[in-house]
Amino acid sequence: MSGTPGLRPEDRADFEEAVRLALATADVRSALLADPSGRAAGLLRDWALAAQDEISAVAAVEYRVYLAARNVPYGRPGSGDGTVGPLLGVLTPLLSAGAGVVLLLVGYGLRLAGAVTEFAASVIRAGWVLAAAAAVTGAAGVGALLWVASRGGRRQGLDPLRARERWRQVLLDRGVLPYLRRRLPDVLTP
Repeated sequence: MSGTPGLRPEDRADFEEAVRLALATADVRSALLADPSGRAAGLLRDWALAAQDEISAVAAVEYRVYLAARNVPYGRPGSGDGTVGPLLGVLTPLLSAGAGVVLLLVGYGLRLAGAVTEFAASVIRAGWVLAAAAAVTGAAGVGALLWVASRGGRRQGLDPLRARERWRQVLLDRGVLPYLRRRLPDVLTP
């Protein structure tokens, strides 16, 4: 998932806790009892920790909301007044769209003029990539805003504890548990 923020170092303990909780759920725990060596649980834990970015990507929106609630900007950890993330959330789609339009106009203009068609094709491709980036980042920003608004949270009113719990629950339910359940057969086959 492109654009997914990696977990900050201070949040990795929450990820490890989600893995511990998932390994302790009844269905995973009972499946691991089939391993006479007892090594399957440790191996499964190691695999989950190694796949942290992949697993946590399913809770990226909730993680961004949690970061916003902590008043930590997305751009640089531990600095700023919390305006960097929202500012980038607005500027990224706007700048991408503007640059994409300019490149598309230049590229198609060069193509119409018949000048350096290989260069024109490259400029057109770059323009479409920027247009796609604008669409994706714009949709992600709108989606995050709608999600926060549906929860009744204004920037000043976001509760960091509730946002953290929401992120951790989604991480566990939609990320860690499905990953472990998918990998159980791999770890239990000799």
